[in-house]
Amino acid sequence: MRRARKATQEQVNVESGILHGLQTVLTKTKNMKLKLLILLAISSVAYTQQITIGDNAGDVTFEEYNPKSTLVVDANVPTRAKFPFIDVHNHQWSMDTKASLDGLIEDMDSLNMRVMVNLSGRGWTREVDKSTAILESYIGAVNENYPDRFVIFTNIDFNDIDKPGWTERAVKMLEDDVKRGAKGLKIYKSLGFSVTNSDGSIVAVDDARIDPVWAKAGELGIPVLIHTADPAPFWDPLNAMNERWLELKTHPRRKKDASKGDYSWEELIEQQHNVFRKNKNTTFIAAHMGWYPNNLPKLDSILTEMPNVMVEIGAVIAELGRQPRAANKFFTKWQDRVLFGKDSWKPEEYETYFRVLETEDEYFRYHKKYHAYWPMYGLGLSDTVLKKLYYKNALRIIPGLDASAFPE
Repeated sequence: MRRARKATQEQVNVESGILHGLQTVLTKTKNMKLKLLILLAISSVAYTQQITIGDNAGDVTFEEYNPKSTLVVDANVPTRAKFPFIDVHNHQWSMDTKASLDGLIEDMDSLNMRVMVNLSGRGWTREVDKSTAILESYIGAVNENYPDRFVIFTNIDFNDIDKPGWTERAVKMLEDDVKRGAKGLKIYKSLGFSVTNSDGSIVAVDDARIDPVWAKAGELGIPVLIHTADPAPFWDPLNAMNERWLELKTHPRRKKDASKGDYSWEELIEQQHNVFRKNKNTTFIAAHMGWYPNNLPKLDSILTEMPNVMVEIGAVIAELGRQPRAANKFFTKWQDRVLFGKDSWKPEEYETYFRVLETEDEYFRYHKKYHAYWPMYGLGLSDTVLKKLYYKNALRIIPGLDASAFPE
């Protein structure tokens, strides 16, 4: 690789002046040979401007650029939550033995996590018999070893949704799973993305064939945690204006394109809201704050309109941490409607959540640059709000939890 040359600022200014002059002449001349010569000259000067004051610094890419802040501020990094908490958004794929649960308990205790909600109760298989066996093994191991520390949600099998009798089978499966010990229902984002009819058409989130499932969840008194869509910029053009450019560059499969058959972001969100509106007797938990953590005024209007909707903060803490005053006001106003959730199970990342929620620290980084390249600030939530966020709200909506394990 060619070594970047050193230059003074005076040299840079001179070259910039030359480049501007050549560009001016180019726009005025009609002589094609002269135009060609000028274009070659512009290319030469432009190349020389790929310089910096310092060797090799020009080789640093945006992905690599990660400056160390010179800001001197207090740093309070809590490795344990201030209060015992319930994580309502977790995914585990091995919970069928005491040994697997022992390992989870050790990490949970270190974090002060009192209860983990595993949303993936039926595992990750398209075969109903196998998924039923997985659910039964998880619930059996939990009941035998740590009945007060884990909650299992079930899932819906959308295979063959357009075949006769699917709705009745889905409702029966939900009823049976609650009898087995499931405490809630998780709907993956595949509904609206990859769940299709036999002709290949995508099944909408508010498809009428699913309506009896939502209604049955309400009758059974269990919450439905539903993940619909993804961050809105995933649908936007992939250019310098896209705030998720780095994430989409490093994870290109996350890019969405409504022109190629995907539902638009707006369509998916509206479909989800239609479900909420049609099923007022069912409690819904909108995953990832309904993908409105960056638009709290809009989320405020949604919660005002739909009293049966809760939200959880999984994977969106970086959005909250860059607007600490607005987020504090939002959490204070809606303290009865927000739940703690993390999503991916990486114990070392929980301290980021604790720091944003509990402290008033300033200008600190998120643990994944491709999610958030901006610094965050602590919200400094009150103990009253923290207790509701960490456990009181979950105790209210998830059946069968032992409230005696938590403070008043």
